[in-house]
Order: sequence, then structure tokens, then C-alpha cells
Amino acid sequence: MKKHGMVPDHSLFQALAAAIICVTPKDHYKRLEEGSIMLKKYKTFSLCKEGVLVDGEPSPVKSDVVIFGTGFKGDEKIKDMFTSEYFRNVAIGSESTTVPLYRQCINPKIPQLAVIGYSDTHSNMYASDIRAKWLARFLDGSFRLPNVAAMQKDVLEWEKYMKRYCGRYFRRSSIMILNTWYNDQLCRDMGCNPRRKKGFFSELFELYGPGDYANLLSNSKSKEH
Repeated sequence: MKKHGMVPDHSLFQALAAAIICVTPKDHYKRLEEGSIMLKKYKTFSLCKEGVLVDGEPSPVKSDVVIFGTGFKGDEKIKDMFTSEYFRNVAIGSESTTVPLYRQCINPKIPQLAVIGYSDTHSNMYASDIRAKWLARFLDGSFRLPNVAAMQKDVLEWEKYMKRYCGRYFRRSSIMILNTWYNDQLCRDMGCNPRRKKGFFSELFELYGPGDYANLLSNSKSKEH
């Protein structure tokens, strides 16, 4: 990684906590060595007839196709759902806070709005699935939300955690290293047993994954939160 200038300026732990760790494709380093892939860092670039003009290069990079992997800003997608400037600001918080979502789903000040899929974890598909189940149980009256003050207090606790462990990436709202504990919260809200393993030692030593939450609601019981 050092040879090819790929060493990041953050630690491995922070990468895991903030869900910014990447997996290289097959034969990545082999292709770097043979020159079929070239890694270069540029601050600015522009398009021209021949391809791409990049900062510091004497001639353009001749290209037939240019792919822009720009990512996306999830908080802007939430903000753009509103026309009211008040709700646009309330929905996503400020740049110095996390996006305020109780259980990573509901804004305490806009409880009529639920957001599924904003916070990041190691498997977003099943994370969104369990949140959708949690939301369905809430909508069918199986439990109630706490009052606004209690929800805001919970949001603040998560914000403290994210700022401590995710550093400058706290706005990503990653719950990767606390994902199982977070799922436990959702299970308790829904009246489900958070202990999903079949034995004592399995509970202690085996990793949790999507299969542990299959048929999650089959034996749940309704309750008030």
C-alpha cells in the first residue's frame, strides 16, 4: 500500500468504526505492478476533446469513457424532501452534529417521518430490513415512542459515540462496531428476545449475522415502549 501511495491518514480502527474500509478487487496489486491500473491524486481536473486534463500534467489523459465515482450525500436527500427551511434544517441537524435520528430511523422533532437506510453498517441490506420491521411494529401500535426529550437524549448519546470513534467521519452515522448492540435495542422495542443464538456458548463466542434475525417477529409480543 505504501509503495503505491494507498496508505490512508486514518487508523484501521477508525476505518472500521466509520465504515470507510475498502476491499480491493481481484488482482488489484498485480495490475498496479503491470501498469494497467494507475493511481494518481489530483485536486482539480477538467474535460477536453481528447479526454481529461488533470492538475500538474503536461498533456491530457486520452480517454474514450470517463466514470465519475462521486458518491452521494444522504443528508442532502433527507433535506431535499422538505420545502420549509425550518424542517430542512431540523431534519439533518448542523455540520457539527450527527443527523438526529432516534433508533437511526425517526427524527425526534419530526416523528411523522421515518428514514430507513441512512446510517451505515457492515450489511446495509439486512440492517434496513430489521429497521423496516421495527417501523412496521411501531405503525401497528405494538410499542410507543418515548417523549421528544428522551429521544433527543438517546440521539445525543449516539452522537457522542460517533464523534469519539469515527472522528471527522461522524456525519456518516456509522454503527458498524455496535451493530449487534443496536439490533438488541430494536429487538427489545419490538418485544423480541435479543439473544438470537441457540446456546450459551454460541451466544458468547459466535458472530451475529443476518441469519440470526430470520423469522424475527414470529415469537414477538406487543408492548409499550
